[in-house]
Amino acid sequence: MPMRSVLSRFRALVPVLAFAVLVLQSLSAEAEDRAKLEAFLTVTGFDVALDSIALSAEHAPEMLGMSQSDFGSSWSMMAEQVFARERMHGMAMDMLASTLSDELLTHAADFYASDLGQRLVEVENASHLADDDMKAEAGEALLVQYRADDPARVKVLEDLVGAVDSGEHGVRAIQEVQIRFLMAASHAGVLDGEIDEGALRAIMAENAEELRESIAASSLVSTAYTYQDFSDEELEIYVSALRQDEMQQVYELMNAIQHEIMANRFEHLADRMAGVHLGEEL
Repeated sequence: MPMRSVLSRFRALVPVLAFAVLVLQSLSAEAEDRAKLEAFLTVTGFDVALDSIALSAEHAPEMLGMSQSDFGSSWSMMAEQVFARERMHGMAMDMLASTLSDELLTHAADFYASDLGQRLVEVENASHLADDDMKAEAGEALLVQYRADDPARVKVLEDLVGAVDSGEHGVRAIQEVQIRFLMAASHAGVLDGEIDEGALRAIMAENAEELRESIAASSLVSTAYTYQDFSDEELEIYVSALRQDEMQQVYELMNAIQHEIMANRFEHLADRMAGVHLGEEL
């Protein structure tokens, strides 16, 4: 082949090769970013918090005035499929990839990668998956003891609860999950009759203060149980870290992602429930 022809073909390939290099660089950067997010999920314990969303599925029939037995023996399999760990994990990764900045990621990861941070994550992970009744009983007992003998401890725990969420966001988020689930169940035909969304929201608004008080009380009980082996000084360090603007932004984002995934999965569960004849197999 003449040299001129070879050079001509090579020149024609240059843009293609350049594009291929850019694609490979982009894929490499994306893989690196995903690896950083995976590490973030693990070091902060957010991966276990996401896994715990599946535990809320057991309350779904109760929210509709039903029971798990109304949906046959395949209820557990249906709930496991809808709340599959891999699916929720992937949803969180996609959301974090588009919202979490490198600066915020690094700030949170640096704290939770510390010795204190890793000890905190260890007990938080265990608490997420602990039996609710056992946790409530043990936490209540600890609070009774603290209120009688160590009121300073109660103040530290209250500060910790407030640093994570003032309560207002939690109320709105929980109510929105409930509304989206009930409306999805209504539209899918799981319920007898249609629900008026405006009326439902009005009822939720009337019950907001009661829910806020319930969340505050249960959060304090859970906090007493979860951090029982930490000193006041260690928890004060944690409170200070959580109150920093960067950490507040991280927690606001993680809470929003967790509640969006929960609402999404409950909506999908409503659709699956509609496809099951009451008392029959899937």
